[in-house]
This record gives sequence, structure tokens and C-alpha cells, in this order.
Amino acid sequence: MVAAPSESAAGSDRNGSMTSRTALLATVAALAVVVLLGGAALVALAPRTTPSGASESSRTPATPAITFADQAPPPPLAAAPGPGYSGLVDRVWAQAVADATGIPMLAVVGYAAGALGAEDNFPGCGIGWNTLAGIGLVESDHGRHGGGVIDSIGHIEPKIFGVPLDGNGVVAIADTDGGAFDEDATVDRAIGPMQFIPQTWRSWVVDGSGDGVPDPHNINDAALAAADYLCHAAGELATPEGWRSGIASYNAGQSYLEKVAAATQRYGDAAASLAP
Repeated sequence: MVAAPSESAAGSDRNGSMTSRTALLATVAALAVVVLLGGAALVALAPRTTPSGASESSRTPATPAITFADQAPPPPLAAAPGPGYSGLVDRVWAQAVADATGIPMLAVVGYAAGALGAEDNFPGCGIGWNTLAGIGLVESDHGRHGGGVIDSIGHIEPKIFGVPLDGNGVVAIADTDGGAFDEDATVDRAIGPMQFIPQTWRSWVVDGSGDGVPDPHNINDAALAAADYLCHAAGELATPEGWRSGIASYNAGQSYLEKVAAATQRYGDAAASLAP
């Protein structure tokens, strides 16, 4: 669960012009797009709780400890861009990655869109779709927790909520949204596929899908918000030290670090194997 930062992400126009997106491609293509999160103490994160009953696929099998995941290449740009950052992601590439990794294709689109958008908003951050995917696996099984299904523009139904943050074995966070986002007017719950707490979503609200309605329960919006948030917190994320401290800022603990790192590495390797 992410505690609210004291300031919002840089830049109010999250979608930008097609011209800026073209420039983005040149920038991103020169980078090895890596991973999420960083360790700079610009914003505070509370311990994150994965919703109870997450599917078995979200539990990484025992493997030798991995504490830094290799960078993944940036996704290709769509030949005919659609709305939002998700409209820039090549669906053929996304389907191939989905087939190779087992990630739902529309979740791959969301993670790639988050990487592209964050690199636009925070040039040089080096965030990668595969780390967003590693975190998305652990947090919500790529939006599949509780039988969730992603629709064509990224909305997940049924919505995903974490356990009540009432201090009973979890951090205590009093209600901050009147139940508007988490449907609980008593205490807060983490929301959506990337499991933000409501006050943080309000500070990092963003429209990655281009539908004009920012929504923490939309994989495109949630992935971009998470990427923006952590790029702002950490700056440059392509070093092992920055990557590890970033993952720790999202959720402290060696077990979480190893799960995310193993999944991130696995996804990056699978996508790399598709290269001609």
C-alpha cells in the first residue's frame, strides 16, 4: 500500500502530443527499459498487503535468490497509434509476449504503456514493462485476483480491493476517500491491480488508456500511475542498487524483493527469446 506523497507527479498532461510521443520513442529505444521503483526518500510507502486469497500463480516458485532483474527492451510502437499510452503499444508484440509469459495480453499492454508514459514524464528514469509486470503478478496476479477480467480499454471487473487496513495484522489507515475508490467508508483498502491506497491514487491520478476517465481499477491507468510515482521518488532506476531500493520502497522485505525480481527476470527473458 502506498502512502500519499506530498506533491503530485511532474506534468499535468499525461498523454502529450503525438509529436512528443515520437520523440519519446527515440529516447526510449536508446534505453534498456527496466523496472519499477526507486529508493530515494521523496515519498513514503506503507507496507503493502496483497489481497488475501491471491491465486497460486502469484506465488513465485522457489528459485535461487535474484536481487536484481535484467532490463527488458522497450515495446514497439503501434503502426497506427490509438488513444492514450496504451494506444502506442503494438498488439502483435503484446500477444506474443502474453503467449510466452502467461500474462494476459491486455495486462502486457498496460505494463508497456506504463513504461512508455513514465519515460515521457520522467526522461531517463529507465522503468521497464517487465518490472511493472513483476509487481503486478505479486500484487494482483495481473488483475486476475478474485476472477478479475480486463476489458478492451483496461478496466478490470470485478474490482480488486485489499483487506481492510484496520491495524489487525496490517498497517492501520483511517478512511481517506469516504469509500469513493475502495467502497469502504470506515478504513482504507488498497485498490486496483497495482494496489494503491486511495490517498495515493488521488495524488497520482493519471489517464493511461486515453478514455478521459482516470481509474485505479484500469490496468493502463494504474500501471502508469505506479511508474510515475516511483520514477518521481527515485529518479534513475537502471542500477542494481536503485532497483533493489525501489522494490523495497514499494514493499519492504527480502521475500517480496525475490518474488518480484524472479518474475521480472522471467518475463524479460521470455520476451527476449521472441527477438528474431
